[in-house]
Amino acid sequence: MGRRVLVTGICGFVGHALAEFLIESNPTDDVIGIDNLSRRGGWVNLDRLRHRGVTIHHGDVRCQSDLDALPSCDWVIDAAANTTVLAGLDGHGSPRGLVENNLLGTVNVLEYCRRWKAGLILLSTSRVYSIVALRKVPLIDAGNAFAFDRDAIPPHGVSELGIDETFSTSAPISLYGATKLASEQLALEYGATFDFPVWVNRCGVLAGKGQFARADQGIFAYWLHQWQAMQCPLRYLSFGGRGFQVRDCLHPHDLATLVELQMRSHMIDERPQVINVSGGTDSARSLRQLSQWCENRWGSHSVIASDETRQFDIPWLILNSQLAERVWNWSPQIGTDEILAEIAAFAEIHPEWLSLTGSS
Repeated sequence: MGRRVLVTGICGFVGHALAEFLIESNPTDDVIGIDNLSRRGGWVNLDRLRHRGVTIHHGDVRCQSDLDALPSCDWVIDAAANTTVLAGLDGHGSPRGLVENNLLGTVNVLEYCRRWKAGLILLSTSRVYSIVALRKVPLIDAGNAFAFDRDAIPPHGVSELGIDETFSTSAPISLYGATKLASEQLALEYGATFDFPVWVNRCGVLAGKGQFARADQGIFAYWLHQWQAMQCPLRYLSFGGRGFQVRDCLHPHDLATLVELQMRSHMIDERPQVINVSGGTDSARSLRQLSQWCENRWGSHSVIASDETRQFDIPWLILNSQLAERVWNWSPQIGTDEILAEIAAFAEIHPEWLSLTGSS
C-alpha cells in the first residue's frame, strides 16, 4: 500500500505537474487534490487528472470546512497560492484577498496537517528576498543581459552562483512575498510544535508545457506563447527598456524529484528545512535572450522598449541551489533549451492555449 498525498491547487500548472509525476513514478500512491478552479484553464487539468484516476475535490483552502471534509493523508504538497508579485495591487485583486489566499489558506492547510500528522511540502518563492538588497547586487552589461560583477563587493548572501538562503528577507519584498515568507515561518512553527515534518522549497521560475500563458504564471511560457501567436507587441519594461533583466528557469519535473526525496524523509533531522530550488546560473536567461531564441524559431516580432518602471521589478534574480545539492544530492536535469523547445512545441500544437488560459 502506497502513500496518500494531497495536492492543493492541483489544477494549476505546478500542482498538476507534480500530481502527474507522482502517478507515473509511484503507481501504488493515492493522489488526491483540492482546487477552487479560479484559474483560467484549470478545467483542462481537472479533466486530465480525473481521467487518470485522481480524486479532485472542488474546494478552497481559504475555507477550513472544505479541508475538514477531506480524508486523512500522509503528505500535503501545498501548491495553492496567488502567484503574482503584483497581487493585491490595482487590477490584481485586493490586499485582503491576497492574504486570505496565501496566508490564511496556509493556516488552514497547517491545521489539516496538525489533525492528521501529515507531512508538508510548502512551495515558496524567490520573491521572499529583499527588493532593496536585490537591487544592490552589483551588475555589469554583458551585451544582451545583466551579469554579476565579480570585481565588486556584493551584499551578504550573493555570489556569481546567485542568491543563497542567507540573503536578506527584509521588507520590502512585496505583499505577495510577505505572505509567502509568513507562511514559511508559520509552517516551521507548526511542524516543530505539533511534530510533523515540514520542508520549504523556495522556487525559481517554473516553466514547461501546459503552463498558463500569463506573465504572472511564468515569464518564459508567457513570452513564448505571445511570440508564437504574433497577436500583439511585447514590451521590455524597466531598466532602460532593453530586456536585459535575468531570471532562472526550472522544470516542474525537476522540482518533483526533490519533492519525492523529501517525502521519503519521515522525520526532521539535521537537514535545513528551507532551501532554494532552481535551475541556477546555467538556466538563466534575459528577456532579450528569450527574444533571440523565439526569433530563431518563429521569425521577428515587435517588442516595444518602455521606460515604465514597476515597483517590484528586479534586474537579476538567480537562486543558488547548492544547498539542495549538498543536502539532498539533487540537481536539475532538464536544461533551459529543452524547456523552451517543449513550450514552443506545445504552443504550436495548441494555438488555442493563449486565449484559453492567458490573454489573447
